[in-house]
Amino acid sequence: MNEKTHSEYYTGVILLVIAAITYSTMGLFTKGVAAGSWEIIFWRGIFAIAFTSAWITARGTLRQNFLGMGYPGWTVGVVGALGTAAFIPAFKLTSIANVSLIYAVSPLIAALLAWFVIGEKVTSRVMAGCVCALMGVAIIVSGSIGHISLTGDLLALWMTTAMATIMVIYRKYPNTPGAGPAVLQSVLLLPFAAMLGNPFAVDPTEIYILAAFALLFAIASVALAEGAKRVPSGQTALLSSLETPLAPVFAFLLFTEIPSTATFLGGSVVLVAVLVSIKKASGAAKQ
Repeated sequence: MNEKTHSEYYTGVILLVIAAITYSTMGLFTKGVAAGSWEIIFWRGIFAIAFTSAWITARGTLRQNFLGMGYPGWTVGVVGALGTAAFIPAFKLTSIANVSLIYAVSPLIAALLAWFVIGEKVTSRVMAGCVCALMGVAIIVSGSIGHISLTGDLLALWMTTAMATIMVIYRKYPNTPGAGPAVLQSVLLLPFAAMLGNPFAVDPTEIYILAAFALLFAIASVALAEGAKRVPSGQTALLSSLETPLAPVFAFLLFTEIPSTATFLGGSVVLVAVLVSIKKASGAAKQ
């Protein structure tokens, strides 16, 4: 690969790592407030729209992000809205560790979708990483059988599938803007959140917390979108699964949610899978 491609790849890796670290804090905000899922979705959406729109306006890319979305951007917005609608209640109904570890199956989903939809090859090293990530999930789940909410886990799987789909869309249509679709998904959810929740009854203090949530979510969404354009789909999902071992640690520090031995072991397997994938891609980028 030439120097420009090499630089683009590493820029993508950095953006995806930033997104993964930021996403790993999402469960803390969701469980840290008494507001219900639809109330959180409403206020997170309001502030996410404001922050993201201000950012792209300051950059002078407002027109590009909204009028240049095209069909892929609208698809990302709809799929993202469906994922967010599952993402928030999943944290309310099951543990932060379980949501994060279920998300770790996204490498397999993204790699298979990319192979089936856009014919993207999956190297043996990346596929091995996918299998390892799946094994890590199995290890953690084995230590939680009988103690988890099936509804919460299914919602987490729904969110995982939506995120994997978005990664593949950005890989196939790399010119699709990241900020516009992120705003669109929040806009699409606002009327549902207003009808199904009671957002104006939320404590003002919690609204400030949700504003911070929205800011971080906006940063993560844009970083994920921009990173996914520069890195193969399977590896994008693997890098994103870095949040799997990080989220339980943050949950322990803030809520004293103590991860089981299986969670620590499974998280380590996922981390190894990510590092193996990065090593392979790094070698390819240098050639």
